[in-house]
Amino acid sequence: MFPVPLDAVIFDMDGLLLDTERLYRSAIFGACEDLGHNMHDILHLSLIGSPKEIGDAKLKAHFGDEFAIDKYHEKCRDRFRALCAKNIPLRPGASEILDWLKEFNIPRAVATSTPRALALDHLDKAGIIDRIDAVVTRTDVEFGKPHPETFLKAAAAVGGRPSQCLALEDSHTGIRAATAAGMVTVMVPDLLKPTEEIRCLGISVVEGLDCLLSELRSSVDLSERHCHL
Repeated sequence: MFPVPLDAVIFDMDGLLLDTERLYRSAIFGACEDLGHNMHDILHLSLIGSPKEIGDAKLKAHFGDEFAIDKYHEKCRDRFRALCAKNIPLRPGASEILDWLKEFNIPRAVATSTPRALALDHLDKAGIIDRIDAVVTRTDVEFGKPHPETFLKAAAAVGGRPSQCLALEDSHTGIRAATAAGMVTVMVPDLLKPTEEIRCLGISVVEGLDCLLSELRSSVDLSERHCHL
């Protein structure tokens, strides 16, 4: 099921490690309301995992070219910052899986569509940045997800061969990107549910990171890792 040997685990950030998608949802719906527009669930779900430029195009296609996109982003930022001013919550099992991988010297990288400064700030506020070996963001690549560049750079940053990396995602866009990078992919759903396409692209869909950790503990051969500790 998992790559043998397992060179690295590449994590998405929002909705996968960080329990932020519901906070973003609140900020997005509120920002649209501030501007006199009604956000809808179908449109909102289509934005999850998408780089800013793709999301902006979807918003303008829905609300019209006159939609005040810069004002929308400003209001989203203000609302989101207020929601997580002191700390950012983790998804269940996130801390445990990072600790386990670190214990056995398995490299850990983040591949996210969030801009770099924001991503580093959020990982720091969540208290897990010291357990991440590399962070590749939208700022660091020419092409965002679903292009594979973010995942390929994350693998390269920790010396992992793409085919021997396990990629974890909560979004359809992210699963497409990781699969295009040649990685073994697992979806850990948050707000988005897997489609038949997504189920076919990944090796599995697991309920949470805690469930995935149980599978890793029972499946991954750590004998070689022990020899190097």
